[in-house]
Amino acid sequence: QVQLVESGGGLVQAGGSLRLSCAASGFTFSRYSMGWFRQAAGKEREFVAFSVWIDGRTYYPDSVKGRFTISRDNAKNTVYLQMNSLKPEDTAVYYCAASTNLSYLTMESGYAHWGQGTQVTVSS
Repeated sequence: QVQLVESGGGLVQAGGSLRLSCAASGFTFSRYSMGWFRQAAGKEREFVAFSVWIDGRTYYPDSVKGRFTISRDNAKNTVYLQMNSLKPEDTAVYYCAASTNLSYLTMESGYAHWGQGTQVTVSS
């Protein structure tokens, strides 16, 4: 049974940092591309970061580039999202997702498995 469990969310002041973790089980983690998405209240879910399993390539939208970093530890079946210089507009529920794809990883439809999400709140 595939399972993705996010943790590490919480309340932080603007300018602060958080590191989210996503523990994976039930599949061969090292053969899956991993992504992070977020959904703010009243808004659609949006792409935040991905890591491609085959070559380690990562990608970020401009809104988080230079502030967020995705990384993975295949030995621990865990993907991380290090978030620095947080802004109030980063407030959202953050989700990790797993995919066998090597492309279309900025799209929700590119992922087969999703976690339940973890809340991140950035106060001004």
